[in-house]
Amino acid sequence: MTRGFTPSLPVEFPKMGSFRRPRPRFMSSPALSDLPRFQAARQALQLSSNSAWNSVQTAVINVFKGGGLQSNELYALNENIRRLLKSELGSFITDYFQNQLLAKGLLFVEEKIKLCEGENRIEVLAEVWDHFFTETLPTLQAIFYPVQGQELTIRQISLLGFRDLVLLKVKLEDLLLLAQPQLPSSIVQMLLILQPGATPGSGPRSRS
Repeated sequence: MTRGFTPSLPVEFPKMGSFRRPRPRFMSSPALSDLPRFQAARQALQLSSNSAWNSVQTAVINVFKGGGLQSNELYALNENIRRLLKSELGSFITDYFQNQLLAKGLLFVEEKIKLCEGENRIEVLAEVWDHFFTETLPTLQAIFYPVQGQELTIRQISLLGFRDLVLLKVKLEDLLLLAQPQLPSSIVQMLLILQPGATPGSGPRSRS
């Protein structure tokens, strides 16, 4: 793994603030007025045999497990999402992605990091971030491309999810101390993108 400089960033990563845009109620319950509709739609999504939604769920989880899309699969997924957006479940697609699919997918990522010990964990975190930022994130954006006009985009929600559901659960502060005085360049990039005040939609598209 390429070694880079140590960024002048605070080690207390769990205290990182929100991005500039208002942070959504991440992993929280919907407003009480929406709760019955949300629960009904969630149950419908979970129990439905609708092939369109099933194909989206399967593709997203496969991406988090390290798989890719088959030939012409992206076109079919986009068409399925457009069809779902026109249904009664359309307004809940982003909520379901954020609270169910993203959480389940990032659990695989967290477990992969926790399997490693000591200094090796920072190297694995660097590799995991590389794959997430350069492969998983663009693929998720492509799959959910038809979902437009949301307060936060799929990209922004995914980055917030990586921060909250992966970094804040792997004791990043301890890892950074172990990796001193130099950090892998991927970790530097990750901290710069996810630090307070950064815009989740900005930043380099791949590792420098």
